[in-house]
Amino acid sequence: MKLAAYVQRRSGWINLSTATLVALLQRTPVLRVAAAADELVAASPVGSLLKSAAAIVASLGAIDSMAGATTLASTITPNPSGTLPNLDATVGVAITTVGFTITNTMNIASWKVTGQIPPGLVLTSVETGGQVLTGPGVLDATSMGTAGDPWTPGTSGNNTTTPILKGTPTTSGTYTFDLQGFAEPGEMGGSGGTFVGTGISAVFPYTVVVSAPGVVVSAPAFSTQPISVSVTGGTVALNALASNAPTYQWMLNGSPVAGATNATLMVSDAAAAAGTYTCVATNSAGAATSNAATLGIVAVSDPGHLSNISARAEVGTGANIIFGGFEIGGGGQLPVLVRASGPALVQFGVPGTLPDPQLQLFNSANAVLATNNGWGGDATVLSTATGVGAFAWPSMTSHDSALVETLAAGGYTAQVSGQSGDTGDALVEVYDASPAGSFTAGATRLTNLSARVDVGTGANILEAGFVIAGNSALTVLIRASGPALEQFGLNGTLSDPQLTLQDPQTSAILAQNISWGGSSVISGAAASVGAFTWAVPSSHDSALLITLPPGSYTAAAAGTSNDTGVAIVEVYEVP
Repeated sequence: MKLAAYVQRRSGWINLSTATLVALLQRTPVLRVAAAADELVAASPVGSLLKSAAAIVASLGAIDSMAGATTLASTITPNPSGTLPNLDATVGVAITTVGFTITNTMNIASWKVTGQIPPGLVLTSVETGGQVLTGPGVLDATSMGTAGDPWTPGTSGNNTTTPILKGTPTTSGTYTFDLQGFAEPGEMGGSGGTFVGTGISAVFPYTVVVSAPGVVVSAPAFSTQPISVSVTGGTVALNALASNAPTYQWMLNGSPVAGATNATLMVSDAAAAAGTYTCVATNSAGAATSNAATLGIVAVSDPGHLSNISARAEVGTGANIIFGGFEIGGGGQLPVLVRASGPALVQFGVPGTLPDPQLQLFNSANAVLATNNGWGGDATVLSTATGVGAFAWPSMTSHDSALVETLAAGGYTAQVSGQSGDTGDALVEVYDASPAGSFTAGATRLTNLSARVDVGTGANILEAGFVIAGNSALTVLIRASGPALEQFGLNGTLSDPQLTLQDPQTSAILAQNISWGGSSVISGAAASVGAFTWAVPSSHDSALLITLPPGSYTAAAAGTSNDTGVAIVEVYEVP
Protein backbone atom coordinates (compact mmCIF):
# COMPACT_ATOMS: atom_id res chain seq x y z
CA MET A 1 0.00 0.00 0.00
CA LYS A 2 1.30 3.50 -0.76
CA LEU A 3 2.31 5.48 2.32
CA ALA A 4 -0.12 8.34 1.64
CA ALA A 5 -3.07 5.98 1.32
CA TYR A 6 -2.16 4.22 4.54
CA VAL A 7 -1.83 7.48 6.46
CA GLN A 8 -5.15 8.73 5.05
CA ARG A 9 -7.03 5.76 6.46
CA ARG A 10 -5.73 6.22 10.01
CA SER A 11 -7.58 9.23 11.42
CA GLY A 12 -5.37 9.44 14.49
CA TRP A 13 -2.49 10.63 12.30
CA ILE A 14 -4.16 13.27 10.16
CA ASN A 15 -3.45 16.21 12.47
CA LEU A 16 0.16 15.32 13.28
CA SER A 17 2.91 17.72 12.24
CA THR A 18 5.29 16.68 9.46
CA ALA A 19 8.20 16.46 11.88
CA THR A 20 6.23 14.27 14.26
CA LEU A 21 5.04 12.06 11.40
CA VAL A 22 8.58 11.46 10.15
CA ALA A 23 9.75 10.70 13.66
CA LEU A 24 7.00 8.17 14.13
CA LEU A 25 7.79 6.52 10.81
CA GLN A 26 11.40 6.09 11.85
CA ARG A 27 10.80 4.48 15.19
CA THR A 28 9.75 1.28 16.87
CA PRO A 29 8.72 -1.13 14.03
CA VAL A 30 12.34 -1.37 12.88
CA LEU A 31 13.63 -1.87 16.41
CA ARG A 32 11.11 -4.61 17.13
CA VAL A 33 12.04 -6.62 14.03
CA ALA A 34 15.73 -6.25 14.82
CA ALA A 35 15.09 -7.45 18.37
CA ALA A 36 13.12 -10.42 17.05
CA ALA A 37 16.04 -11.34 14.86
CA ASP A 38 18.39 -11.11 17.82
CA GLU A 39 16.18 -13.55 19.73
CA LEU A 40 16.67 -16.05 16.93
CA VAL A 41 20.45 -15.52 17.06
CA ALA A 42 20.49 -16.94 20.54
CA ALA A 43 18.32 -19.89 19.60
CA SER A 44 19.58 -20.87 16.16
CA PRO A 45 22.85 -20.96 14.17
CA VAL A 46 21.03 -19.30 11.28
CA GLY A 47 20.18 -16.29 13.36
CA SER A 48 22.95 -14.29 11.76
CA LEU A 49 21.08 -14.65 8.46
CA LEU A 50 17.99 -13.08 9.96
CA LYS A 51 20.04 -10.04 10.80
CA SER A 52 20.36 -9.38 7.09
CA ALA A 53 16.57 -9.44 6.81
CA ALA A 54 16.33 -7.11 9.79
CA ALA A 55 18.78 -4.80 8.08
CA ILE A 56 16.48 -4.65 5.08
CA VAL A 57 13.60 -3.64 7.32
CA ALA A 58 15.80 -1.14 9.12
CA SER A 59 16.51 0.58 5.83
CA LEU A 60 12.80 1.38 5.53
CA GLY A 61 12.83 3.86 8.36
CA ALA A 62 13.07 6.86 6.07
CA ILE A 63 9.82 8.04 4.55
CA ASP A 64 11.18 8.08 0.98
CA SER A 65 12.09 4.40 1.04
CA MET A 66 8.51 3.48 1.81
CA ALA A 67 7.15 4.80 -1.47
CA GLY A 68 8.19 1.89 -3.74
CA ALA A 69 6.63 -1.48 -4.50
CA THR A 70 6.74 -4.14 -1.79
CA THR A 71 9.03 -7.14 -2.26
CA LEU A 72 9.25 -10.40 -0.32
CA ALA A 73 12.81 -10.97 0.95
CA SER A 74 14.23 -13.94 2.84
CA THR A 75 17.28 -14.65 4.93
CA ILE A 76 18.60 -16.71 2.01
CA THR A 77 17.89 -14.01 -0.61
CA PRO A 78 17.85 -10.66 1.22
CA ASN A 79 17.92 -8.54 -1.95
CA PRO A 80 15.75 -10.26 -4.59
CA SER A 81 15.28 -8.73 -8.04
CA GLY A 82 11.85 -10.35 -8.36
CA THR A 83 10.17 -13.54 -7.13
CA LEU A 84 12.30 -15.38 -4.59
CA PRO A 85 14.22 -18.40 -5.93
CA ASN A 86 12.84 -21.85 -5.15
CA LEU A 87 14.13 -23.59 -2.06
CA ASP A 88 15.57 -27.04 -2.84
CA ALA A 89 15.09 -29.63 -0.08
CA THR A 90 15.41 -33.39 0.40
CA VAL A 91 13.07 -35.80 2.18
CA GLY A 92 14.47 -36.59 5.64
CA VAL A 93 16.98 -33.73 5.70
CA ALA A 94 16.21 -30.69 7.86
CA ILE A 95 16.14 -27.43 5.93
CA THR A 96 18.05 -24.34 6.90
CA THR A 97 15.52 -22.15 8.68
CA VAL A 98 14.23 -19.43 6.37
CA GLY A 99 13.03 -16.08 7.72
CA PHE A 100 10.82 -13.69 5.73
CA THR A 101 10.22 -9.96 5.63
CA ILE A 102 8.58 -7.55 3.20
CA THR A 103 10.44 -4.47 2.07
CA ASN A 104 8.99 -1.02 1.45
CA THR A 105 6.13 -1.31 3.90
CA MET A 106 5.26 -0.58 7.50
CA ASN A 107 5.11 -2.86 10.48
CA ILE A 108 3.51 -6.25 9.77
CA ALA A 109 1.43 -7.56 12.65
CA SER A 110 -0.31 -10.50 10.97
CA TRP A 111 0.24 -12.64 7.87
CA LYS A 112 -2.24 -14.48 5.67
CA VAL A 113 -0.88 -17.82 4.44
CA THR A 114 -2.47 -19.76 1.55
CA GLY A 115 -1.35 -22.65 -0.65
CA GLN A 116 0.68 -25.71 0.31
CA ILE A 117 3.37 -25.99 2.97
CA PRO A 118 5.50 -29.14 2.39
CA PRO A 119 4.59 -32.00 4.76
CA GLY A 120 7.07 -32.03 7.63
CA LEU A 121 7.71 -28.29 7.49
CA VAL A 122 6.00 -25.66 9.60
CA LEU A 123 5.57 -21.92 9.24
CA THR A 124 5.74 -20.19 12.58
CA SER A 125 7.12 -16.94 13.99
CA VAL A 126 10.36 -15.80 15.56
CA GLU A 127 8.37 -14.37 18.44
CA THR A 128 7.50 -16.82 21.22
CA GLY A 129 3.92 -18.03 21.53
CA GLY A 130 3.05 -17.68 17.85
CA GLN A 131 0.92 -20.04 15.79
CA VAL A 132 2.42 -23.08 14.05
CA LEU A 133 1.00 -23.60 10.55
CA THR A 134 1.21 -26.72 8.40
CA GLY A 135 -1.23 -25.35 5.83
CA PRO A 136 -3.31 -22.26 5.07
CA GLY A 137 -4.00 -20.01 8.02
CA VAL A 138 -2.95 -16.83 9.82
CA LEU A 139 0.22 -15.95 11.69
CA ASP A 140 -0.98 -13.32 14.14
CA ALA A 141 0.91 -10.84 16.29
CA THR A 142 2.56 -12.22 19.40
CA SER A 143 5.04 -9.68 20.81
CA MET A 144 4.05 -6.31 22.24
CA GLY A 145 5.85 -3.09 21.42
CA THR A 146 6.47 -0.07 23.61
CA ALA A 147 3.70 1.74 25.44
CA GLY A 148 1.96 4.62 23.73
CA ASP A 149 2.59 3.40 20.21
CA PRO A 150 0.92 5.67 17.62
CA TRP A 151 -0.02 2.92 15.16
CA THR A 152 -2.98 1.89 17.29
CA PRO A 153 -3.81 4.97 19.43
CA GLY A 154 -5.13 4.24 22.88
CA THR A 155 -3.44 0.85 23.23
CA SER A 156 -0.36 -0.19 25.16
CA GLY A 157 1.70 -0.82 22.05
CA ASN A 158 1.93 -2.32 18.57
CA ASN A 159 2.59 -5.94 17.61
CA THR A 160 4.98 -7.57 15.16
CA THR A 161 5.08 -11.04 13.62
CA THR A 162 8.16 -12.37 11.77
CA PRO A 163 7.54 -15.66 9.86
CA ILE A 164 10.09 -18.48 9.69
CA LEU A 165 9.93 -21.79 7.79
CA LYS A 166 11.61 -24.78 9.42
CA GLY A 167 11.47 -28.54 9.84
CA THR A 168 12.28 -31.74 7.95
CA PRO A 169 10.30 -32.50 4.77
CA THR A 170 8.69 -35.93 4.57
CA THR A 171 7.14 -36.05 1.07
CA SER A 172 8.71 -35.22 -2.27
CA GLY A 173 7.03 -32.77 -4.62
CA THR A 174 6.79 -29.10 -5.52
CA TYR A 175 4.90 -26.95 -3.02
CA THR A 176 3.98 -23.26 -3.22
CA PHE A 177 2.50 -21.13 -0.46
CA ASP A 178 1.62 -17.42 -0.52
CA LEU A 179 2.37 -14.76 2.08
CA GLN A 180 0.60 -11.42 2.50
CA GLY A 181 1.28 -8.87 5.23
CA PHE A 182 -1.33 -7.00 7.29
CA ALA A 183 -0.82 -3.89 9.39
CA GLU A 184 -2.70 -4.81 12.55
CA PRO A 185 -3.07 -7.89 14.73
CA GLY A 186 -6.26 -9.77 14.02
CA GLU A 187 -6.77 -8.34 10.54
CA MET A 188 -6.88 -11.91 9.28
CA GLY A 189 -8.70 -14.48 11.32
CA GLY A 190 -8.78 -12.67 14.65
CA SER A 191 -10.94 -10.23 16.57
CA GLY A 192 -10.07 -6.57 16.79
CA GLY A 193 -8.39 -4.60 14.06
CA THR A 194 -10.19 -1.63 12.60
CA PHE A 195 -9.46 -2.48 8.98
CA VAL A 196 -10.08 -6.22 8.87
CA GLY A 197 -8.86 -7.86 5.68
CA THR A 198 -6.88 -4.89 4.34
CA GLY A 199 -3.37 -5.99 3.35
CA ILE A 200 -0.41 -3.60 3.17
CA SER A 201 1.51 -5.82 0.77
CA ALA A 202 0.94 -7.81 -2.42
CA VAL A 203 0.48 -11.60 -2.27
CA PHE A 204 3.93 -13.19 -2.62
CA PRO A 205 4.51 -16.84 -3.60
CA TYR A 206 7.29 -19.02 -2.19
CA THR A 207 8.09 -22.43 -3.69
CA VAL A 208 9.83 -25.37 -2.04
CA VAL A 209 10.97 -28.29 -4.23
CA VAL A 210 11.39 -31.47 -2.17
CA SER A 211 13.34 -34.33 -3.76
CA ALA A 212 13.31 -37.97 -2.68
CA PRO A 213 16.41 -39.28 -0.86
CA GLY A 214 19.17 -40.21 -3.26
CA VAL A 215 17.58 -38.28 -6.13
CA VAL A 216 20.16 -36.16 -7.85
CA VAL A 217 18.83 -32.82 -8.99
CA SER A 218 19.87 -32.22 -12.59
CA ALA A 219 20.71 -28.87 -14.08
CA PRO A 220 17.90 -27.12 -15.99
CA ALA A 221 17.28 -28.03 -19.63
CA PHE A 222 15.12 -25.89 -21.93
CA SER A 223 12.09 -27.56 -23.49
CA THR A 224 10.63 -24.31 -24.85
CA GLN A 225 12.87 -21.78 -26.59
CA PRO A 226 12.04 -18.11 -27.17
CA ILE A 227 11.00 -17.19 -30.74
CA SER A 228 12.52 -14.35 -32.77
CA VAL A 229 9.85 -11.88 -33.90
CA SER A 230 9.51 -8.63 -35.82
CA VAL A 231 6.68 -6.33 -34.71
CA THR A 232 5.41 -2.85 -35.47
CA GLY A 233 5.46 -1.97 -31.75
CA GLY A 234 3.22 -2.55 -28.76
CA THR A 235 3.31 -5.58 -26.47
CA VAL A 236 5.66 -8.52 -26.97
CA ALA A 237 5.77 -11.74 -24.93
CA LEU A 238 8.75 -14.09 -25.10
CA ASN A 239 8.49 -17.60 -23.64
CA ALA A 240 11.06 -20.04 -22.33
CA LEU A 241 10.54 -23.13 -20.18
CA ALA A 242 13.16 -25.31 -18.53
CA SER A 243 12.93 -28.55 -16.56
CA ASN A 244 14.03 -29.29 -13.00
CA ALA A 245 12.30 -26.42 -11.19
CA PRO A 246 14.61 -23.55 -12.06
CA THR A 247 14.48 -19.85 -11.40
CA TYR A 248 14.65 -17.56 -14.45
CA GLN A 249 16.48 -14.39 -15.43
CA TRP A 250 15.99 -12.75 -18.82
CA MET A 251 18.89 -10.97 -20.47
CA LEU A 252 18.82 -8.20 -23.10
CA ASN A 253 22.02 -7.91 -25.14
CA GLY A 254 23.83 -9.82 -22.37
CA SER A 255 22.60 -7.72 -19.44
CA PRO A 256 19.93 -8.73 -16.88
CA VAL A 257 16.47 -7.25 -17.38
CA ALA A 258 15.30 -5.87 -14.04
CA GLY A 259 12.44 -7.89 -12.54
CA ALA A 260 12.33 -10.31 -15.50
CA THR A 261 12.34 -13.53 -13.45
CA ASN A 262 9.38 -15.44 -14.89
CA ALA A 263 9.22 -17.99 -17.70
CA THR A 264 7.30 -15.40 -19.74
CA LEU A 265 8.92 -12.03 -20.42
CA MET A 266 6.40 -9.24 -21.01
CA VAL A 267 7.73 -6.25 -22.96
CA SER A 268 5.15 -3.44 -22.90
CA ASP A 269 6.93 -1.13 -25.35
CA ALA A 270 8.69 -3.14 -28.02
CA ALA A 271 10.00 -0.08 -29.83
CA ALA A 272 12.04 0.87 -26.77
CA ALA A 273 13.31 -2.65 -26.06
CA ALA A 274 14.51 -4.09 -29.37
CA GLY A 275 17.56 -6.34 -29.23
CA THR A 276 18.69 -9.90 -28.55
CA TYR A 277 17.14 -11.78 -25.64
CA THR A 278 18.20 -14.93 -23.81
CA CYS A 279 16.85 -16.59 -20.70
CA VAL A 280 19.07 -18.10 -17.99
CA ALA A 281 17.53 -20.91 -15.92
CA THR A 282 19.24 -21.79 -12.63
CA ASN A 283 18.82 -24.35 -9.86
CA SER A 284 21.08 -25.86 -7.22
CA ALA A 285 22.71 -28.18 -9.80
CA GLY A 286 23.68 -25.54 -12.35
CA ALA A 287 22.42 -23.15 -15.01
CA ALA A 288 21.43 -23.22 -18.67
CA THR A 289 20.96 -20.48 -21.24
CA SER A 290 18.22 -20.53 -23.87
CA ASN A 291 18.67 -19.93 -27.55
CA ALA A 292 18.90 -16.27 -28.48
CA ALA A 293 15.75 -14.57 -29.79
CA THR A 294 15.77 -11.27 -31.62
CA LEU A 295 13.08 -8.65 -31.12
CA GLY A 296 13.00 -6.38 -34.17
CA ILE A 297 10.87 -3.40 -35.19
CA VAL A 298 9.41 -3.14 -38.71
CA ALA A 299 7.13 -0.72 -40.56
CA VAL A 300 4.52 -2.57 -42.66
CA SER A 301 1.21 -1.65 -44.25
CA ASP A 302 -0.35 -5.03 -43.36
CA PRO A 303 0.43 -5.72 -39.68
CA GLY A 304 -0.20 -9.08 -38.06
CA HIS A 305 -3.84 -9.92 -37.24
CA LEU A 306 -6.09 -12.92 -36.59
CA SER A 307 -7.71 -14.13 -39.78
CA ASN A 308 -9.13 -17.59 -39.04
CA ILE A 309 -10.04 -20.01 -36.27
CA SER A 310 -11.14 -23.61 -36.51
CA ALA A 311 -12.08 -26.19 -33.92
CA ARG A 312 -12.48 -29.92 -34.44
CA ALA A 313 -14.25 -32.09 -31.90
CA GLU A 314 -16.80 -34.85 -31.49
CA VAL A 315 -20.33 -33.47 -31.66
CA GLY A 316 -22.77 -35.06 -29.27
CA THR A 317 -26.31 -34.08 -28.33
CA GLY A 318 -27.80 -31.52 -25.99
CA ALA A 319 -25.07 -29.22 -24.65
CA ASN A 320 -22.28 -31.47 -26.01
CA ILE A 321 -21.98 -29.76 -29.39
CA ILE A 322 -19.42 -27.35 -30.83
CA PHE A 323 -19.61 -23.65 -29.98
CA GLY A 324 -17.29 -21.38 -31.97
CA GLY A 325 -17.18 -17.81 -30.66
CA PHE A 326 -15.60 -14.77 -32.23
CA GLU A 327 -15.38 -11.04 -31.57
CA ILE A 328 -15.19 -8.32 -34.21
CA GLY A 329 -13.42 -5.13 -33.21
CA GLY A 330 -12.63 -1.86 -34.93
CA GLY A 331 -16.05 -0.25 -35.18
CA GLY A 332 -16.97 -1.06 -38.79
CA GLN A 333 -18.34 -4.14 -40.55
CA LEU A 334 -16.50 -7.32 -41.50
CA PRO A 335 -17.37 -10.00 -44.08
CA VAL A 336 -16.97 -13.49 -42.62
CA LEU A 337 -17.22 -17.06 -43.87
CA VAL A 338 -18.45 -19.60 -41.30
CA ARG A 339 -18.32 -23.32 -42.18
CA ALA A 340 -19.39 -26.55 -40.48
CA SER A 341 -17.63 -29.55 -42.04
CA GLY A 342 -18.72 -33.12 -41.43
CA PRO A 343 -18.84 -35.25 -44.62
CA ALA A 344 -16.01 -33.13 -46.10
CA LEU A 345 -13.61 -34.51 -43.46
CA VAL A 346 -13.82 -38.03 -44.90
CA GLN A 347 -11.28 -37.05 -47.57
CA PHE A 348 -8.69 -36.65 -44.78
CA GLY A 349 -9.34 -40.11 -43.35
CA VAL A 350 -11.31 -38.88 -40.33
CA PRO A 351 -13.58 -41.71 -39.13
CA GLY A 352 -17.08 -41.30 -37.71
CA THR A 353 -17.80 -37.85 -39.12
CA LEU A 354 -21.02 -35.94 -38.41
CA PRO A 355 -23.26 -36.81 -41.41
CA ASP A 356 -25.44 -33.70 -41.54
CA PRO A 357 -24.08 -30.74 -39.51
CA GLN A 358 -26.48 -27.90 -38.82
CA LEU A 359 -24.87 -24.45 -38.57
CA GLN A 360 -26.48 -21.62 -36.61
CA LEU A 361 -25.09 -18.11 -36.09
CA PHE A 362 -26.07 -16.18 -32.94
CA ASN A 363 -25.34 -12.61 -31.85
CA SER A 364 -24.40 -11.52 -28.34
CA ALA A 365 -28.09 -11.22 -27.42
CA ASN A 366 -28.49 -14.94 -28.26
CA ALA A 367 -30.67 -14.18 -31.26
CA VAL A 368 -30.33 -16.45 -34.31
CA LEU A 369 -29.00 -14.41 -37.23
CA ALA A 370 -28.74 -17.20 -39.82
CA THR A 371 -29.03 -20.98 -40.20
CA ASN A 372 -27.78 -23.44 -42.83
CA ASN A 373 -28.48 -27.17 -43.19
CA GLY A 374 -26.45 -27.97 -46.30
CA TRP A 375 -24.56 -25.59 -48.53
CA GLY A 376 -25.92 -27.01 -51.82
CA GLY A 377 -22.95 -25.88 -53.90
CA ASP A 378 -23.69 -22.19 -53.28
CA ALA A 379 -21.56 -20.05 -55.61
CA THR A 380 -20.93 -17.30 -53.02
CA VAL A 381 -19.76 -19.83 -50.47
CA LEU A 382 -17.52 -21.49 -53.07
CA SER A 383 -15.88 -18.27 -54.27
CA THR A 384 -15.43 -16.92 -50.72
CA ALA A 385 -13.85 -20.18 -49.55
CA THR A 386 -11.45 -20.07 -52.47
CA GLY A 387 -10.59 -16.45 -51.70
CA VAL A 388 -9.69 -17.10 -48.05
CA GLY A 389 -7.75 -20.29 -48.82
CA ALA A 390 -10.15 -22.74 -47.12
CA PHE A 391 -9.74 -26.41 -48.04
CA ALA A 392 -12.08 -27.54 -50.84
CA TRP A 393 -15.29 -29.43 -50.20
CA PRO A 394 -15.28 -32.26 -52.78
CA SER A 395 -19.05 -32.57 -53.22
CA MET A 396 -21.48 -29.84 -54.27
CA THR A 397 -24.34 -31.85 -52.75
CA SER A 398 -22.78 -32.77 -49.41
CA HIS A 399 -24.55 -31.96 -46.16
CA ASP A 400 -21.71 -29.69 -44.99
CA SER A 401 -23.06 -26.24 -44.07
CA ALA A 402 -21.80 -22.68 -44.54
CA LEU A 403 -22.76 -19.01 -44.17
CA VAL A 404 -21.32 -15.85 -45.71
CA GLU A 405 -22.31 -12.80 -43.66
CA THR A 406 -21.26 -9.17 -43.21
CA LEU A 407 -21.31 -8.41 -39.49
CA ALA A 408 -20.99 -5.30 -37.34
CA ALA A 409 -18.52 -5.06 -34.46
CA GLY A 410 -19.53 -7.25 -31.53
CA GLY A 411 -19.60 -10.83 -30.31
CA TYR A 412 -20.99 -13.85 -32.18
CA THR A 413 -21.31 -17.63 -31.72
CA ALA A 414 -21.36 -20.30 -34.43
CA GLN A 415 -23.09 -23.46 -33.19
CA VAL A 416 -22.65 -26.86 -34.84
CA SER A 417 -24.96 -29.77 -34.05
CA GLY A 418 -26.44 -32.81 -35.79
CA GLN A 419 -29.52 -31.72 -37.74
CA SER A 420 -31.40 -34.90 -36.85
CA GLY A 421 -29.74 -35.44 -33.46
CA ASP A 422 -26.92 -37.48 -35.00
CA THR A 423 -23.37 -37.38 -33.65
CA GLY A 424 -19.82 -37.55 -34.96
CA ASP A 425 -16.66 -35.56 -35.65
CA ALA A 426 -17.07 -32.09 -37.11
CA LEU A 427 -15.03 -28.96 -37.79
CA VAL A 428 -16.18 -25.37 -37.33
CA GLU A 429 -14.27 -22.58 -39.10
CA VAL A 430 -14.55 -18.79 -39.01
CA TYR A 431 -12.67 -16.75 -41.66
CA ASP A 432 -12.09 -13.04 -42.09
CA ALA A 433 -13.33 -12.74 -45.70
CA SER A 434 -11.95 -9.24 -46.34
CA PRO A 435 -10.23 -8.81 -49.73
CA ALA A 436 -6.57 -9.83 -49.69
CA GLY A 437 -4.24 -6.93 -48.90
CA SER A 438 -7.00 -4.65 -47.61
CA PHE A 439 -6.08 -4.83 -43.93
CA THR A 440 -4.49 -1.80 -42.26
CA ALA A 441 -3.61 -1.01 -38.65
CA GLY A 442 -6.74 -0.42 -36.59
CA ALA A 443 -9.08 -1.80 -39.26
CA THR A 444 -12.19 -3.82 -38.43
CA ARG A 445 -10.93 -7.31 -37.66
CA LEU A 446 -11.27 -10.50 -35.64
CA THR A 447 -9.94 -9.75 -32.14
CA ASN A 448 -10.99 -12.83 -30.20
CA LEU A 449 -11.69 -16.42 -31.26
CA SER A 450 -12.90 -19.26 -29.04
CA ALA A 451 -14.21 -22.81 -29.13
CA ARG A 452 -16.18 -24.68 -26.46
CA VAL A 453 -16.56 -28.45 -26.68
CA ASP A 454 -16.82 -31.56 -24.57
CA VAL A 455 -13.21 -32.76 -24.43
CA GLY A 456 -12.58 -36.48 -24.69
CA THR A 457 -9.38 -38.53 -24.91
CA GLY A 458 -7.13 -39.65 -27.74
CA ALA A 459 -8.31 -38.13 -31.01
CA ASN A 460 -11.31 -36.53 -29.26
CA ILE A 461 -9.49 -33.72 -27.50
CA LEU A 462 -10.13 -30.05 -28.29
CA GLU A 463 -7.96 -28.86 -31.17
CA ALA A 464 -8.35 -25.19 -32.06
CA GLY A 465 -6.45 -23.88 -35.06
CA PHE A 466 -5.84 -20.22 -35.76
CA VAL A 467 -4.03 -18.19 -38.41
CA ILE A 468 -2.06 -14.98 -38.04
CA ALA A 469 -2.08 -13.06 -41.32
CA GLY A 470 -0.07 -10.00 -42.33
CA ASN A 471 3.61 -9.11 -42.43
CA SER A 472 4.51 -8.77 -38.76
CA ALA A 473 4.21 -10.84 -35.59
CA LEU A 474 1.20 -10.65 -33.27
CA THR A 475 1.00 -11.10 -29.51
CA VAL A 476 -1.80 -13.44 -28.43
CA LEU A 477 -3.22 -14.67 -25.15
CA ILE A 478 -4.32 -18.32 -25.38
CA ARG A 479 -6.37 -19.80 -22.56
CA ALA A 480 -7.76 -23.27 -21.83
CA SER A 481 -10.56 -22.91 -19.28
CA GLY A 482 -11.98 -25.86 -17.38
CA PRO A 483 -12.47 -25.23 -13.66
CA ALA A 484 -12.98 -21.50 -14.36
CA LEU A 485 -16.23 -22.33 -16.18
CA GLU A 486 -17.87 -23.50 -12.97
CA GLN A 487 -18.52 -19.87 -11.99
CA PHE A 488 -21.04 -19.79 -14.88
CA GLY A 489 -22.93 -22.82 -13.58
CA LEU A 490 -21.41 -25.31 -16.03
CA ASN A 491 -21.19 -28.86 -14.72
CA GLY A 492 -18.79 -31.59 -15.84
CA THR A 493 -15.94 -29.26 -16.73
CA LEU A 494 -12.47 -30.51 -17.63
CA SER A 495 -10.70 -30.54 -14.26
CA ASP A 496 -7.07 -30.02 -15.36
CA PRO A 497 -6.69 -28.88 -18.98
CA GLN A 498 -3.22 -29.04 -20.46
CA LEU A 499 -2.65 -26.40 -23.15
CA THR A 500 -0.21 -27.18 -25.96
CA LEU A 501 0.69 -24.79 -28.79
CA GLN A 502 2.02 -26.49 -31.92
CA ASP A 503 3.16 -25.77 -35.44
CA PRO A 504 0.71 -27.90 -37.50
CA GLN A 505 3.20 -28.20 -40.36
CA THR A 506 5.99 -29.77 -38.30
CA SER A 507 4.07 -30.85 -35.13
CA ALA A 508 6.78 -29.06 -33.14
CA ILE A 509 5.64 -27.95 -29.67
CA LEU A 510 6.16 -24.20 -29.40
CA ALA A 511 4.90 -23.74 -25.84
CA GLN A 512 2.97 -25.64 -23.20
CA ASN A 513 1.26 -24.91 -19.89
CA ILE A 514 -0.29 -27.02 -17.14
CA SER A 515 -1.96 -24.75 -14.55
CA TRP A 516 -1.50 -21.01 -14.82
CA GLY A 517 -0.41 -20.65 -11.17
CA GLY A 518 -2.06 -17.29 -10.60
CA SER A 519 0.44 -15.55 -12.89
CA SER A 520 0.13 -11.77 -12.69
CA VAL A 521 1.36 -11.58 -16.29
CA ILE A 522 -1.54 -13.76 -17.46
CA SER A 523 -4.16 -12.04 -15.31
CA GLY A 524 -2.94 -8.61 -16.43
CA ALA A 525 -3.11 -9.57 -20.11
CA ALA A 526 -6.57 -11.09 -19.63
CA ALA A 527 -7.84 -7.91 -18.00
CA SER A 528 -6.40 -5.78 -20.81
CA VAL A 529 -8.34 -7.68 -23.51
CA GLY A 530 -11.58 -8.02 -21.54
CA ALA A 531 -11.39 -11.78 -20.95
CA PHE A 532 -13.58 -13.15 -18.17
CA THR A 533 -11.78 -13.38 -14.82
CA TRP A 534 -10.17 -16.51 -13.46
CA ALA A 535 -10.98 -15.98 -9.80
CA VAL A 536 -8.90 -18.81 -8.27
CA PRO A 537 -5.10 -18.41 -8.64
CA SER A 538 -4.54 -22.07 -7.77
CA SER A 539 -7.00 -23.42 -10.36
CA HIS A 540 -5.82 -25.90 -12.98
CA ASP A 541 -6.84 -23.71 -15.90
CA SER A 542 -3.94 -23.14 -18.31
CA ALA A 543 -2.74 -20.19 -20.37
CA LEU A 544 0.03 -18.93 -22.64
CA LEU A 545 1.01 -15.38 -23.55
CA ILE A 546 3.22 -15.40 -26.62
CA THR A 547 4.21 -13.35 -29.67
CA LEU A 548 4.05 -15.35 -32.90
CA PRO A 549 5.16 -14.67 -36.50
CA PRO A 550 2.53 -14.89 -39.27
CA GLY A 551 1.45 -18.49 -39.90
CA SER A 552 -0.85 -21.32 -38.81
CA TYR A 553 -0.98 -22.66 -35.26
CA THR A 554 -2.85 -25.29 -33.26
CA ALA A 555 -3.84 -24.88 -29.61
CA ALA A 556 -4.85 -28.23 -28.11
CA ALA A 557 -6.59 -28.75 -24.78
CA ALA A 558 -6.56 -32.20 -23.21
CA GLY A 559 -6.99 -33.62 -19.72
CA THR A 560 -3.58 -33.80 -18.02
CA SER A 561 -4.56 -37.11 -16.44
CA ASN A 562 -6.72 -38.25 -19.38
CA ASP A 563 -9.82 -36.86 -17.71
CA THR A 564 -12.71 -35.52 -19.77
CA GLY A 565 -15.19 -32.65 -19.61
CA VAL A 566 -16.25 -29.30 -21.01
CA ALA A 567 -13.51 -26.79 -21.85
CA ILE A 568 -13.03 -23.57 -23.78
CA VAL A 569 -9.96 -22.54 -25.75
CA GLU A 570 -9.70 -18.79 -26.40
CA VAL A 571 -7.28 -16.81 -28.56
CA TYR A 572 -7.11 -13.04 -27.95
CA GLU A 573 -5.25 -10.33 -29.82
CA VAL A 574 -3.08 -8.43 -27.29
CA PRO A 575 -2.28 -4.90 -28.51
